[in-house]
Amino acid sequence: MSAEHDTHESHEGPIKTPRQLIWTVVASFVVPIVTIILLVNFVASGDKPAAGSEGLSAEAIAQRLAPIGHVEIRDASGPAVVRTGEQVYQAACTACHGSGAAGAPKTGDTAAWAPRLTQGYETLLNSALKGKGAMAAQGGGEYSDYEVGRAVVYLANQGGGKFEEPAAPAPAASAAN
Repeated sequence: MSAEHDTHESHEGPIKTPRQLIWTVVASFVVPIVTIILLVNFVASGDKPAAGSEGLSAEAIAQRLAPIGHVEIRDASGPAVVRTGEQVYQAACTACHGSGAAGAPKTGDTAAWAPRLTQGYETLLNSALKGKGAMAAQGGGEYSDYEVGRAVVYLANQGGGKFEEPAAPAPAASAAN
């Protein structure tokens, strides 16, 4: 009889009482429902950027969609605004001459400017207009040659130079003659 008893025990399941059956049935419905609710909450909990990427942020998208350039329409008959040497320096020269980037002599560094000042104003102006070394040509750009000349005087005088402000160009002859 012990052989029959061993075979009978091996065919029994893990549920032995009606109470265990009820708990198993309830758990088989509740656990999947709770899991589904937790997954839905996780997915719908908000925007999650990709790991290590800000490429889809509003700022990044706006930057990619920004126009490459712009058109500025000016009144040709309007008065010309002539900028001071300091204004041109702040707008075009300070990036390199303020920090000494790309070998540019720093503003106010008299030792670095001394050999350049001995070359004279015309040579320095020519270098600024046509470019020299890593410095891009400034002539023909946003600033007139006169404004670039004023910036050269401003920058050179900060480095110990005693240059005079260049003379203002004569106004263009009017076409009404």
